[in-house]
Amino acid sequence: MEFRRLGRSGLSVSEISYGNWLTHGSQVEEEQAQACIKAALDAGITTFDTADVYANTAAEAVLGRGLAGQRRESLEIFTKVFWPTGPKGPNDKGLSRKHIMESAHASLKRLGTDYLDLYQAHRFDQTVPLEETMVAFADLVRQGKVLYVGVSEWSAEQITRGAALARELKIPFVSNQPQYNMLWRVIEEQVIPACEREGLSQIVWSPIAQGVLTGKYRPGQPAPAGSRATDEKGGADMVKRFLRDEVLERVEKLRPLADQAGLSLAQLAVAWVLQNDNVASAIIGASRPEQVHENVKAAGVQLDADLLTAIDTALLGVVETDPRQTRSPVL
Repeated sequence: MEFRRLGRSGLSVSEISYGNWLTHGSQVEEEQAQACIKAALDAGITTFDTADVYANTAAEAVLGRGLAGQRRESLEIFTKVFWPTGPKGPNDKGLSRKHIMESAHASLKRLGTDYLDLYQAHRFDQTVPLEETMVAFADLVRQGKVLYVGVSEWSAEQITRGAALARELKIPFVSNQPQYNMLWRVIEEQVIPACEREGLSQIVWSPIAQGVLTGKYRPGQPAPAGSRATDEKGGADMVKRFLRDEVLERVEKLRPLADQAGLSLAQLAVAWVLQNDNVASAIIGASRPEQVHENVKAAGVQLDADLLTAIDTALLGVVETDPRQTRSPVL
């Protein structure tokens, strides 16, 4: 495993991190989830990402059980706050001080830890003053319950505003967690330059486009049984944007390029996001341990300029680059 610094901070994270969105507590059974966590640990992954909303808090509890007994100082445990959880009352959502404080303490309990290495605003809350949100995060940092602060899917303008407040409050504002892969590049024009200016790194989710960049979905053919596209608990909704035949036909053109590089399609996809210097870590998920073992092989891989150009050519016409796609809902 290779490691990179998170933003301008002193925190090192594994190039491949393990996340349990859409899997733990929902898509796969407990025993299988624990096998995947063990595979991640065995592969040298030290960075684990989750969120309170995943499986309505169950995913955090699964991860906490999976990491129990490990040396806490050897792990980086990340979680997030924003989306509705619990009974979904009026204060069970968003980035108010009340919801942040209550959610942080609940997450700590579920994860079985005294502190979070990184606590992330899962989206931007347009209904709460940003000052209130950042002061709540700052108080958690002062209390020693959070070491670093990050965000997820914030726009460049929102990141810039947050960074200015973080400087005033003297708290380490270090990362953004966006969707980023060969097919979804909306952060490149505005978000990455803003993060470079403000000293944030990207921790990217969906580097294999919810499985589309593994080549498992073929044009003109039904989705494989048991795949994310058949998951009615949320997976199918997330992946459908990539399941158009015109996209799948372009993905097929990546096969010879992956063969040329001596990589599987999934390894090529994960390695591709890691070629961006502003990316500190690529989050992989898994429903089987062998998926972890395959994807971690992308760590440390260098793709040459000709191959990167060939990838762009293969996907011409189906890559989303519009920065307006980075947006947060009003809850």
